[in-house]
This record gives sequence, structure tokens and C-alpha cells, in this order.
Amino acid sequence: MRAPRNKHMTRYWALAIGLGIFTSTSVLAAQELLIGSKRFTESYILAEILTQTAAQSTPAVHRPGLGNTAILFEALKNGAIDLYPEYLGTIELEILKRQTATLSIDQVNRELAPAGLAVAIPFGFNNTYALAVRSKMATRLHLVSIDDLAAHPELRIGTSHEFLGRNDGWPGLARTYRLPQKPIGLDHGIAYEALANRQVDVIDAYSTDAKIKKYGLTVLTDDKHYFPRYDALVLYRQDVPQRFPKAWSDLTRLAGHIDERRMIAMNSSVELDHQSFAAVAHAFLTNATTLPAHKAGLWDKLAGDDFWRLTFEHVRLVVLAVLAASLLGVPLGVAAFSLRRVRVIVMMIVATLQTIPALALLAFFIPLFGRIGTIPALAALFVYSLLPIVRNTLAGLSGVSTGLREAARALGLGWWDRMKNIELPLAGPLILAGIRIAAVISVGTATIAAFIGAGGYGQRITVGLALNDNDMLLAGAIPAAVLAVAVEAVFSALEYVWGRRNRVIS
Repeated sequence: MRAPRNKHMTRYWALAIGLGIFTSTSVLAAQELLIGSKRFTESYILAEILTQTAAQSTPAVHRPGLGNTAILFEALKNGAIDLYPEYLGTIELEILKRQTATLSIDQVNRELAPAGLAVAIPFGFNNTYALAVRSKMATRLHLVSIDDLAAHPELRIGTSHEFLGRNDGWPGLARTYRLPQKPIGLDHGIAYEALANRQVDVIDAYSTDAKIKKYGLTVLTDDKHYFPRYDALVLYRQDVPQRFPKAWSDLTRLAGHIDERRMIAMNSSVELDHQSFAAVAHAFLTNATTLPAHKAGLWDKLAGDDFWRLTFEHVRLVVLAVLAASLLGVPLGVAAFSLRRVRVIVMMIVATLQTIPALALLAFFIPLFGRIGTIPALAALFVYSLLPIVRNTLAGLSGVSTGLREAARALGLGWWDRMKNIELPLAGPLILAGIRIAAVISVGTATIAAFIGAGGYGQRITVGLALNDNDMLLAGAIPAAVLAVAVEAVFSALEYVWGRRNRVIS
């Protein structure tokens, strides 16, 4: 009779330890300057420059590739990050929802003040939007300005997903130039290759992109001046200078030190010479004229300095989500078995939750919790873990012999004694199999959590997508696959031990 109690105590101790780990890491994060970045090369580089500059005097962490403007802005407002590199035109048109971008920095700060935010540290360059086409096609079709696209409705246009919905993106551009095309969404990291391979004919580009020159593209003239200036600067929480005075003093010295030529060169070092963001940022800060010639291969990226941190983040997400789902899913399965009237309702709810796409579920939890990062990611993984645990608990209990159940009643055992000492132990292998399925699913699904700043191996995948770097994609995918196999092996061993123990007892 002691084994079930010890088993329950072990489960709750595991939960307490997991929550303790999560809480302690959250406390440590509060003492660090948290710097975010969007999912494109330039944002990664600028954020790395900010991080390395601040780290000279203050613990600073770069949370890379958090997503688009809306996600970064929400993260900033809710304190998930303290600052990130942004563009003045984007702030005016996309964040402040103004019709034109004509404000000074002081005017922008007055409008941001109610949200507790401000802008500062203009880097010194303008990175505006543009539309680019293959030069041979531009010559053949006499394409010089964006206006010329209106005469060629057959052209296939591919733009970043953010550009498709931005106030200063495709909808306004199409109205201004009366463009009839219906663009498709492309990740910016693969857009240039799609254009070069003739999968699309026109893409949105940034004026500081290194690949414009690499592929010999023609940038169409914005003769109606639709796109404003996008001067790069820092968007930050107003309390940052007070919380991190030394780091802030160091950061302000970056103002005016990056011109357009230097930014293009740094983008080129990453995208064309395959240097790391950290190496490029370090070279800039140390005034190095050349970078190491070594090109990191697959093994270098697999065994990178971030491996153990990403492993911890990934495992933490999986363990906490599956543990929480087990603590709720098993009782739900018991309730579904014992109360036939609620069985259909319970199974319908958990099955419906399982059908929601992962990104849609993450998008739902971000405004619900008012933050990005670990909390909404854990909530999404928890939801996805419920179905196999509830279903297998129900199936395991349903498989217990009716005769055995009747014999227990004849001996005078009550419902709880029968469930605790007979039915749940006999259903254990199937319940454990459900937890195993949930854990394996969570290992794979957790990679998507990196898109909202929750870390894990998916962080490498987002970088690989941004750079169209297959080695970096594999450096994220391979550890996730190995972890899934390891989880499968561990649970298979547990099921074998459980089954063997039950055979010995019987």
C-alpha cells in the first residue's frame, strides 16, 4: 500500500522542482538587460551589437528572432524584453498608426510616453523598403519604377508576411500605385533565392540588404514616395536608463556610428561570408578590419556555445508542459471513465484543442497572458499534451477486467480504494504510453515556441530560416530529433519495467 503514495509524492516533488527551476530562471532574467530582435539579418546584428556593448558592464541577454513588429512591441510593453532595434518609419506608421511618417524623435517620444516607452540612439542609417526584380527582366519589360508594375499583372510578387499586413506595406502600396497583383507570403530569408530561381518575379527588399548586389537586382524607383525614411534606432522601456545606468551610458555612445555602407557590409559578412552575428558585432565594436576566414560548418553549429542553454530551455518546456498535462489529464481520464455523462464532453474538448494549429494557439495565448515567451509556449504545449494522456487513461481503465472490478466490490473496497490499488495500476502501462506520446509530440512542437521568444532548439531553426542557412536549420532540427528519440527510449524502458513488475506481482 506504500507504493502508490510514494508514486504520488514523487510526482508532486517533480512538479515542485520543475516550478522552482522555472521561477529561479525568471528571477535571474529580471536582473538582466533583455534585448530582442526581429527575424531578419540586420535586426540580429544590431541586437548583438547592443548586447555586447551592454555586457561590458551589465549582464545582458539577446533574445533573437522573436517575430514581427507586433510581437516585439507587445513583448516590450509587457516587460518580456527591455529594448530592441526598430525603425522610425515603422514606429510612426505601424505602432502609432499615423497616416504619414513626419514626426521628429521628440514628437515620437511624446506619443510613446503613455505606454512607458521611448526611442533613442539613432544608429546613423536609413533602411527603407523597396521592391526588387531581376535585372534582365527589368530590361526586357522596361521596369524602372514601381508604377511600371501596374502594366504587368502577370508578374508574381512575393513579400514577407509582415509586409502583407503592415499599414506601410502592400495594401497601401497597391492602392497608391494601383497594382493588380495578388502577392504571396515568403520568409524574407528565402525571398532572394526564390527570385533568383524564378519562383517569383518581384520581392520586397530592404535598402541595406547585401543580396541586392549579390544577385545583381534592380531596385524599382518609388517615384510617388510611398515609403518614408526608416532611420534605425532603439525602442526601449523608459525605466531602462534608471535600472541599468552604466549599460545605458555605454549604449548611447553607439549613436551615429553606423552608416548605410557599414550596415550593408555587416549584412554581407553574415549572409554572403557566413560569419556569425556575434563575430560581426564583435568586429564592429573592436574596429576590426577583417573577420576570421573560418566558415562554421554543420558540426560547429551543432556544438555551438548555445547548445546547453538551448537544451535546457527545450527540456524545461517539455518537462513542465507534460508534467502539468499529466496532473490534469489523468484525473480527467478517470472522470471520463467514471462519469459516462461527461465522457463525450471531455473527449470532444481535448480532441478539438488538438486540432488547433500550433501557431494559431500561440497567437491566442500571447494576448491572453499579455506576454510572449515561456508562459504562452508552456500553455500551448500543455494543451497539445492533454489528448493522448486523457485518451490513454480512459482506454487503460476501460480495459480492466469487469470480473476483477466486481471481485473488488465483493471484498468491500470503495471506489477510491479500487481505483488507487487496482484499476490505475493495471491501466498504468497505457497511461504511461499516453504520457510518452505527449512528451514526444511536445519535443517537436516546442521548436515553434522559439518564434515567440521561448528559446529551445527552435531558435536555431528561426535563424536558419532568416539566413536561408541549411546547416543552421539542421543544427536545430537534429538535436530536437535526437531528444525525441531519447524520450521515446526512456519511456519505452519505463513501460518495460512496469510491465515486468506487474508480471512478477501477478
